[in-house]
Amino acid sequence: MAKTIGIVSLGCAKNQVNAEQMLYLLDAAGYEVTAQVEDVDAVIVNTCGFIESAKSEAINEILEMAALKAEGKIGKILVTGCLPQRYQLELLSELPEVDGVLGTGSYCDVVEAVDALFRDEKPAIFGDIDAEEPDCGRVLTTPEYFAYLKIAEGCDNRCSYCVIPSLRGKYRSRPMEKLVEEARILASNGVKELIVVAQDTARYGLDLYGRRCLPELLRQLCAIEELRWVRVHYLYPDEITDELIDVIASEDKIVKYLDIPIQHVNDEILRKMNRRGDKAWLEELFPKLRARIPGAVFRTSLITGLPGETEEAFDELCDFLRRHKLERVGCFAFSPEEGTPAAAMDYPPNEVALHRADIIGQLQSRIMDQYNDSRLGKVMTVLCEGYDRIAETWYGRTYADSPDIDGKVFFSGSKQLREGQFVDVLIEGVLDLDLMGRALEGDDALVETEE
Repeated sequence: MAKTIGIVSLGCAKNQVNAEQMLYLLDAAGYEVTAQVEDVDAVIVNTCGFIESAKSEAINEILEMAALKAEGKIGKILVTGCLPQRYQLELLSELPEVDGVLGTGSYCDVVEAVDALFRDEKPAIFGDIDAEEPDCGRVLTTPEYFAYLKIAEGCDNRCSYCVIPSLRGKYRSRPMEKLVEEARILASNGVKELIVVAQDTARYGLDLYGRRCLPELLRQLCAIEELRWVRVHYLYPDEITDELIDVIASEDKIVKYLDIPIQHVNDEILRKMNRRGDKAWLEELFPKLRARIPGAVFRTSLITGLPGETEEAFDELCDFLRRHKLERVGCFAFSPEEGTPAAAMDYPPNEVALHRADIIGQLQSRIMDQYNDSRLGKVMTVLCEGYDRIAETWYGRTYADSPDIDGKVFFSGSKQLREGQFVDVLIEGVLDLDLMGRALEGDDALVETEE
């Protein structure tokens, strides 16, 4: 009887793709892979180790698995990803419940590691994090109607607060023909929304082809007939070219949702962060994007409490948000990570960083309320994600909502609707940060909608 392997994947979508690749390799090797983590022969905890909160989440998850192991519900524990890459053999000594570790350069060695577990060995495999990205199939862990397409691994940006280059290696683009082929396979298997991810998607192709190739890649993805939406994450602001803007604006399948991590706007802080560009560039960028991409919705990430963030610098950030009204903002308190230049700099106390993050959250809540109010009376295309039997309502996402990050639309509709279906919904109300409405069916559906 085949041994069963469960998996828990933490962190970002890029990490999720690595988990899906490991599941594929294990399945191909004859193991039975399952979504459950109890009553299995082994469980894989695929971790993030990016910042302190991510490390804490990963360790807590490992301890939960260890408790299940003590109860006899799990046989072995293999920890993979960023946390073991960061701490390597230290993880085995500090957490003796862990039976093996696998670094970020060794996802394709997962079968070797699991085989070793069942020989009662303690595998510790750490391959070259700068090696070319291997081709590998995937077992999707997302709903069948959407999937992530990881177009590159690693990062060359070297932001002073970030450990990603030391965990994931240098930036390595995947060949375009392999990406397009993977996208075609995903689409033929029912994927309607393809989400393009990398540490820095706009840089795609520079290392491999000597030029930025994201516009060309997006055109080829949009030519895949079965795809309805193509969503792009992690566009660094200084890498956004006029060609890329034109492609996003002109291709109907590219949702007008731009994920542009700016982190801050104060010039001195940006310099200390080793970020390219300056406030003047950002001040020009967002109005230009709004003018050239009608209906554009922006997501960004911010950090409060960075080295050099005075009250005046923080006020500058708040003023920028009030004026540009970015619709989606994730804000985090600065986490001084050992081994990074920023950790050795002077920075505000943690309670100050947390308080400032809370202020950003309150400010952003008002901006989101304004955006949601502007949707009232509009007909929007919604990707149906399911039915809430308790609330007796369907729910889904518009182009302005990325999965597991942004809000939902709750709407009434007939029982004939299904997951993965695109539905025209008249927006009639707001519930907290979510929208409410009713599906337009039959003759009512013959109206112009907003993708």
